[in-house]
Amino acid sequence: MSDLTHLPRVALGFFPTPLNELNRLSQKLNGPKIFIKRDDNTGLALGGNKTRKLEYIMADALAKGTDTVITAGAAQSNHCRQTAAAAASLGLECHLVLGGQAPKQAQGNLLLDQIYGCHIHWAGVNRKGEDIPALVERLTADGKKPYVIPYGGSNEIGAVAFLAAYKEMEAQRRAMDVTFSHIVFASSSGATHAGLMLGNKIYANDCQIVGINIDKGERDAVAFDEHIVALANSTANLINSDCQFTRDDLILNSAYVGDGYGVIGALENEAIAVMAQTEGILLDPVYTGRALGGLLDMIRTGQIKSTDSVLFWHTGGAPALFAYANDLHTNDLEVARKD
Repeated sequence: MSDLTHLPRVALGFFPTPLNELNRLSQKLNGPKIFIKRDDNTGLALGGNKTRKLEYIMADALAKGTDTVITAGAAQSNHCRQTAAAAASLGLECHLVLGGQAPKQAQGNLLLDQIYGCHIHWAGVNRKGEDIPALVERLTADGKKPYVIPYGGSNEIGAVAFLAAYKEMEAQRRAMDVTFSHIVFASSSGATHAGLMLGNKIYANDCQIVGINIDKGERDAVAFDEHIVALANSTANLINSDCQFTRDDLILNSAYVGDGYGVIGALENEAIAVMAQTEGILLDPVYTGRALGGLLDMIRTGQIKSTDSVLFWHTGGAPALFAYANDLHTNDLEVARKD
């Protein structure tokens, strides 16, 4: 097993997060057994999986003497919200480069960004950090020591965090005496996916690591495939593991992208309603809503069998619900409880 104790880490969240069985959801679907890993309960800034990555990334930033962190994302980025909170808790200046234009009224994650006191730079169509180099130059000229956190916290350090997360899950799984045929989650920037792939291979589990593609079209998906595999390999190298991956090791389901990133449709609406009304758990409209929607379809179409045992990794994001109120079909949600 890989020893990660030599890597710097700063405490930001509440771990381990719960691992529970979703009995009512499973009953509604007539199987399979469904479990959930509650990374919406990591604590930092209302929780989310990015807290895990930030524990390692922020430790690296501090070790390098930074006083300012910079990252990028969409206006409702969960990663940016948790980065802003982590920076505030560590006494670091935080700059967020967000796609789009400033709204008339901040809601959801953006409202929290402002409460955490970070500096927000609007970047139009550039939501993945394209404008960061120019910002680094300006801040450096002002005497700052900026540290750039990649989009989604997705580099080798971020992926290591999800190898550690897999180890955490493995201990819980063994204590519960359960095995998983599939682990299903939202795959967007790659480090969560790469880290779980690495953990699955290191622990030699016969489990499919299934990422539900959130925001890549058919053309982009090919490059995203290559990115995840390359990141899994470079992360293995970072920890001196002899694990190596090829495209054949990757499961990335791109069937549920719909009309694109952040465009909410029937799939996400149903998933949010079903999870809320069977288990009392909130999903977000962009990531976990789409990922659970994909899982529901995979069960209904037989891609996942009623005899399987599935872990759904909840990566958080519920604060974004408030910003997408107009896209949630609240008048129709009760149907999910009655059918």
